[in-house]
Amino acid sequence: MIVGIDLGTTNSLIGVWQDEAVTLIPNALGNVLTPSVVGIDENNNVLVGTAVFDNQQVVAAGNFVCNIKRYMGTKKTFTLAGRAFSAIELSALILKSLKHDAENYLGEAITEAVISVPAYFNDTQRKATRAAAEIAGLRVERLINEPTAAALAYGINNRCAETKFLVFDLGGGTFDVSVVEIFSGIIEVRASAGDNDLGGSDVDTVMLNLATQKFYEDANFTIDFLPVDKWQALMKDLQDKKHLLSQQNSVEVVCYEEGIRYCISISRQELYEALEDENYCGGIIKRIERPIKVALQDSRLQPTDLDAVVLVGGATRMPIIRQLVARIFGHFPLIKLNPDETVAIGTCIQAALKQRDKALKDVVITDVCPFSLGTSVLDKMIPQGHSFFPILERNTTIPVSRVKTLVTTADFQNFMTIDIYQGESFRIEENVLIGELTIPLQPKPAGKSKVDVRYSYDINGLLEVEATEVATGKVISKIFKNYNAEISPEEIAISREKLQAYKILPIELSENKNLLAQLEQLYQQQTGELRAEIADAIRHFNTILQCQDEKRITKARHDMQDFITYVKADIEK
Repeated sequence: MIVGIDLGTTNSLIGVWQDEAVTLIPNALGNVLTPSVVGIDENNNVLVGTAVFDNQQVVAAGNFVCNIKRYMGTKKTFTLAGRAFSAIELSALILKSLKHDAENYLGEAITEAVISVPAYFNDTQRKATRAAAEIAGLRVERLINEPTAAALAYGINNRCAETKFLVFDLGGGTFDVSVVEIFSGIIEVRASAGDNDLGGSDVDTVMLNLATQKFYEDANFTIDFLPVDKWQALMKDLQDKKHLLSQQNSVEVVCYEEGIRYCISISRQELYEALEDENYCGGIIKRIERPIKVALQDSRLQPTDLDAVVLVGGATRMPIIRQLVARIFGHFPLIKLNPDETVAIGTCIQAALKQRDKALKDVVITDVCPFSLGTSVLDKMIPQGHSFFPILERNTTIPVSRVKTLVTTADFQNFMTIDIYQGESFRIEENVLIGELTIPLQPKPAGKSKVDVRYSYDINGLLEVEATEVATGKVISKIFKNYNAEISPEEIAISREKLQAYKILPIELSENKNLLAQLEQLYQQQTGELRAEIADAIRHFNTILQCQDEKRITKARHDMQDFITYVKADIEK
């Protein structure tokens, strides 16, 4: 049995597909939400979830860690009871707790899981998530992007409709958006964007900064030097009051120190203004707007083209967030689904798809590569000397294969090293290095040796980089796995076979060659202005074929067919 897990910044959930529906599994306290918090008590017992907050000694000593997900893929360590823990190890403890709850509930051992991650998690962060699962005794069948999971949860009951919608996923520590289209029973993710350092915890930070300022200005009291227990109590109170501001216009925050009562009032309007102020966390509202614009731009849609906006994540309960969504898209978002549970439901559906459940045999979902993948190239026009050269652009539908040609930059090079980067920055050092491969070359003058570099990427995060020396046909290839565990030779062979279909250049496909042949035949038959029009059409179609974008090619092919019909009709007049 494969379970679905939403490993969240604030809360985590685990569930399973049973009897043609998703069952979210309760923990020992009967709740499906387990706080993503790890602590250690005075007896060195590890505590996970609500048990941390129930132990006043642990809370008073600050002997616990939250917001762990934000540090996945980093070298940051946390000290608990004198021991250093990495984010991977702490996440493994949360996953182990969820696994234990599922085994008690289902009465069987759990060894396989589908786990959700933010769409904008890079290769390093995804590897860290897989490593945490392995430590917890789980084999990860697939990492699914959180907005893709949410799209599955929403689309599973709407797959007979034709609709375009946006998944707006604002969780405790990350923010993702995805533009999704449902047509002919297919759920297609068209574009994803996000911010890995933006979430509900940033609103908590804004509340704290606002409270700090108001305590000082209104009550002449500085909270910076409060004892740990009172500081923790104040933080908990501010989180509670943040939620209350979703229901009422203002709240009171009280703090006691040395028998003196200090009280301030925070209004909803003051919080809204602070969220828009760039001095507080860089202006949260503007930071929310940026990924939305990117996703819409990459999907070539306007806000008015969308039929719905689906809210995911606990932070979307805030009225200001819902008002922001309504302002951007011109209509109120959908609130039918529980924002805390939507991603978990989607991961369980994906787990059932992996098991080929008969109830879901007609469900097809496509995803995109959320980051660009490319290499570094010599660039004499910039001080750094090298710049990023994308080979697979972000938001390309996967599985996919693309090829670009590189040339040597020095005389008589006898090899070329191709490094593989993930990211969007022009500056190569700001992107994530995944690996490299080297191909031997015949020594020639600079610019005379050419290498075709092909990137092939599948839905499980397997990237194959293939380098071909054009002059000799010599090929060197290497598999880059999106996780630490080894893939068996059989699995690699299957993935390569699937990707083989994507390695045929568009210009070599029979349907495209036939269209070009028809256009060239018409060109030979005509003269004057009509002949010039046909020449422009041939150039345009060749340009589109070179971009290797399947959607653009399909549209161009339809356009060329219409153009040929138009030309033939014009000839017959």
